[in-house]
Amino acid sequence: MTDLHPWLRAYPDHVSWKAEFSGRPVSALLDDSVARFPSHECLDFLGKTYTYAALGSLVERAAAGFRSLGVDKGVKVGLFLPNCPQFVIAYFGVLRAGGTVVNYSPLYAEEDLLRQIEDSDTTIMVTLSLKALYPKMASALQKSRVQKLVVGDLQDVLPFPKNLLFSLFKRGEVADVAADDMHIPFRELVAPRAPCPPVDIRPDEDVAVLQYTGGTTGISKGAMLTHANIYTNIQQALLWNQDVQPGQERMMGVLPFFHVFAMTVVMGLTLAVGGSIVMHPRFELDAVLKDIARKKPTLFPGVPTMYMAIINHPKIRRFDLTSIKTCMAGGAPLPMEVKQRFEKLSGCTLVEGYGLTECSPMATANPIGAPGKEGSVGMPLPATTITIVDKDDPQKPLPQGEPGEICISGPQVMKGYWGREEATAETIVADRLRTGDVGYLDDDGYLFIIDRMKDLILVSGFNVFPRNVEEGIYRHPAVDEVTVIGIPDDYTGEAVKAFIKLKDGSRLDADELLAFLKDKLGRHEMPKHIEFRAELPKTMIGKLSKKELVAEEAAQRG
Repeated sequence: MTDLHPWLRAYPDHVSWKAEFSGRPVSALLDDSVARFPSHECLDFLGKTYTYAALGSLVERAAAGFRSLGVDKGVKVGLFLPNCPQFVIAYFGVLRAGGTVVNYSPLYAEEDLLRQIEDSDTTIMVTLSLKALYPKMASALQKSRVQKLVVGDLQDVLPFPKNLLFSLFKRGEVADVAADDMHIPFRELVAPRAPCPPVDIRPDEDVAVLQYTGGTTGISKGAMLTHANIYTNIQQALLWNQDVQPGQERMMGVLPFFHVFAMTVVMGLTLAVGGSIVMHPRFELDAVLKDIARKKPTLFPGVPTMYMAIINHPKIRRFDLTSIKTCMAGGAPLPMEVKQRFEKLSGCTLVEGYGLTECSPMATANPIGAPGKEGSVGMPLPATTITIVDKDDPQKPLPQGEPGEICISGPQVMKGYWGREEATAETIVADRLRTGDVGYLDDDGYLFIIDRMKDLILVSGFNVFPRNVEEGIYRHPAVDEVTVIGIPDDYTGEAVKAFIKLKDGSRLDADELLAFLKDKLGRHEMPKHIEFRAELPKTMIGKLSKKELVAEEAAQRG
């Protein structure tokens, strides 16, 4: 068994990898906490709080409201929302009514929104009456298959006097919302009405969420995450972190809920254990630090750039971070220097994990309460198997320690891609999810990621993995952020180009950096081109993005 599952040699004593999971409707995790902790706080949105009893009632009303709009099994409801109470209420209301949630990023351009609406068959959309959101949805109502807009008001979920001040001083940020049969105010959706009749959910078959992702090909596709996929992944995470205390945890909720990482690890996990989410609509460093010091969250999942911003804050010593017990980093590689500095600063454990949208999303994590291994993304979660295969023959597993394509199997792996049978067949081979990432398992079954196959740079026939170069550059004390890509080169085929943002007040030039890297990188890995920038592009959840830089370089070459 250990030859096939080498992680069993070093698996945490308190966790059973052979644990068996049985799926349930996702809304059941909220129902359980409403029954156990009715008077406990579950949401804190900029100072306005909700108890579990209050949230449970609003979700019940939302489910009935959605049912009155025709939501039943197979009906897709889009959420075009930042982190706010309406997101949580609508999410569980749709699932309670039997519908499928389709998450939309508020950062999407109109063209991307229309494409996703058409691909997913979304017919109802939930949004806010903000100028940053509503006009895009008003346009979609005219140009797409969307038939109804449910529109909430931000001032309805702000505490006094913030709600009054918002109405007085932020009026310019509020859009004029049409008054017709195609628009339903959110407050009307949750108005008292007869309860929604129970829906017969088949957890292993029924799709709870269509979560769009570039996957391993870069083409946006809807990953069909069943109720069992999401429910099980939350249970896997809770089994992994047995320090979580039901009814006592406070979660820092700054990752966007429309992203699968936050949907599962921030919203789902917290509500499953009767905890409270300290919710922020976006990551604003000073506001987040003040809330950590004042509201004492115990858990703080984030992306590496968030932890970088915190440790580099010029007045960080003024903020008390010691309430935090555990942080989980995901979405991008966690530089070792960032991990060590953040842990020293806060006293908490910063655990790096790994996953994909297609597996709901968590697949591996380093042990919590144990050292783990430097540079590793940990071991498979319970009931999860990691297999390393030949990238040219995905049915051929490779010997232990040999790098190849990382494949995942387990109860959290998606049902497939919506309407994309061919893409599903290419991605799920021999019951394993092909990730498009390159890595290896060491003797103890710890997974080490070398890089994404599509990001691989070929320099004179030698493989260069951007992550290795980035790790070397991050070791320079003046470097704040770095992204490495490959660009065409007449002599070597491709060359390494590094884009670097320096820490405030720091100085560094290309020659100094190359001298620093001389004993840290191979000759073929050394950046041939170095560009310093004031800011680097980031994705919707704040992780560094290569896509824009690759496109810039291509445009410059004509």
